[in-house]
Amino acid sequence: MRNRTFTRRGLLASIVVIAGGAFFWKKNAAAGLTPSATEGPFYPTAEMRMADEDNDLVKVDGLVKQAGGEIITLKGRVTDREGNPHVGHRIEIWQCDQNGKYLHPGDEREVPYDQGFQGFGHDITGDDGSYSFRTIKPGKYPGRTPHIHVKVLKEGAELLTTQFYVAGDPDNADDGLFNRMSKLQAQKVSMVYITSDTGIETTINLQI
Repeated sequence: MRNRTFTRRGLLASIVVIAGGAFFWKKNAAAGLTPSATEGPFYPTAEMRMADEDNDLVKVDGLVKQAGGEIITLKGRVTDREGNPHVGHRIEIWQCDQNGKYLHPGDEREVPYDQGFQGFGHDITGDDGSYSFRTIKPGKYPGRTPHIHVKVLKEGAELLTTQFYVAGDPDNADDGLFNRMSKLQAQKVSMVYITSDTGIETTINLQI
């Protein structure tokens, strides 16, 4: 049986996210660009983040302990609609730990946070627009399907906020935000896991 336990604040936040999600899908998604999505209630501001906020969310600087969960490499490129790379852009991700807990004081559920998990990280796109993160398969927050939040910024200006999902996850069918997308839009932000000699990886290219 699914765990549907919410705090009052968490339940209200989830309702606001789902009800308001329709206003965050940009028209450019229909033109083949990456669909945008709501930021959600748990974006960690600078003062909430760990001192270590690099692109390896599995290892926190100064700690021996490694994050729990199944480690993946999330990578891709950030380009415009013609395929030209967006160079030197900041890309951020934030997500639940393996327990479904966010690195945010607004997540008031009495669930222990995995101190070995960074919770938030960033990378800077390379000359070919490439980015890469070492993280874990997203945990499940009550009322949502597993997902990873993503932001792309240029010189502090936000260009895109979206969410990545797990391709084929059965909970996608019950997720209000996932179901607002067309099939093509969903494919653009769905992670397909591939196992290689170096571990599990997934690739999502962003078009902005």
